[in-house]
Amino acid sequence: MVRRLNLASQFTLILSIIFVIGIFIGGLSLSKALENKAQIEMTYRAQLAMQLVNAVKSYTSNDIAPLLASVTNPESRFFPETVPSLSGRRVFERFKQDWKYKDLIYKDAALNPTNPHDKADLFEANLVEKFEQNRDTKNFSGFRSVKGEQLFYSAQPLTVNSPTCLKCHSTPEMAPKSHVHLYGTKNGYGWKLNQIIGTQIIYVPASELFENAHKALLMFVGIFIIIFALVIVCINYLLKWRVIQPLKPMAQLASQMTQDAAMKSEIWAQERSALTKIAKRTDEFGYLGRVFQKMMHEIYLREQQLTQQLQQLQVEINHSKRQREVAEIEESDYFKNLQKTAKEIRNQWDK
Repeated sequence: MVRRLNLASQFTLILSIIFVIGIFIGGLSLSKALENKAQIEMTYRAQLAMQLVNAVKSYTSNDIAPLLASVTNPESRFFPETVPSLSGRRVFERFKQDWKYKDLIYKDAALNPTNPHDKADLFEANLVEKFEQNRDTKNFSGFRSVKGEQLFYSAQPLTVNSPTCLKCHSTPEMAPKSHVHLYGTKNGYGWKLNQIIGTQIIYVPASELFENAHKALLMFVGIFIIIFALVIVCINYLLKWRVIQPLKPMAQLASQMTQDAAMKSEIWAQERSALTKIAKRTDEFGYLGRVFQKMMHEIYLREQQLTQQLQQLQVEINHSKRQREVAEIEESDYFKNLQKTAKEIRNQWDK
């Protein structure tokens, strides 16, 4: 089927097949690369926000809480601002005012939190269990769907590393009265040193980033299609004007060479007019045109020589034929009788 097509159609078909295969492989590779880039960007945002929150927590726990404890009596008054998770959450809310981070969600997801708002759901509880089973792992990340929205999460273990945390979270009896009065005696107790009580987790909406990646993919594919169309047009143009057109005069002349001798003078005229432009080219077709031009010239000269030889041969054949015919007449009985009669007439005339 391909062999039946002309040269330009064959090139277009072959290039189209190569383009489809290339765009399929390139599209998959580019899609994976853009998704990985989007995931790297989401991871960067999440880790940046996580480091900010941890820095605020560390500052609150190591500087603010001891300072307030030295000037006030914790038993009589409890300051929620000394709770690291609370200060970290409030700073994070202000951090979200930047539009780049406005969609981020931070949560101290604990199995037994003081604030019920921080209660871990089933998915987050499974993460806490994974951290407990893999103590050396410091981060889990991936995707989860919440209410039909795909979210990228980055989670770190929430571990009781300081004995000062146990002052408020070991037992209600050990906790300051102001703390118990504010939060009650049911939640946020029973913690132990080095225990993983929850996970610090940041959610990043993935739909917008993936949508941007898909738009970039479509843009690149569109650019590839435009480039391919331009390549096809240029190749067809080059094939038509630089390859096919120069071949047509030579093909026509070669075809006319098989016709009768009356066309030979017309062939010579076409050869001089059509091949002259091709022979002037400096590429391979110019060399082929000059070779073809030389060949046609030699054929024309040989044709002329052959015509002259045929004419000369025809004259010789006619002369030989006449001599043969005269000999046949002289040897015939009729001619002999005619000669005898003529002789007798001459003899009588002489007498």
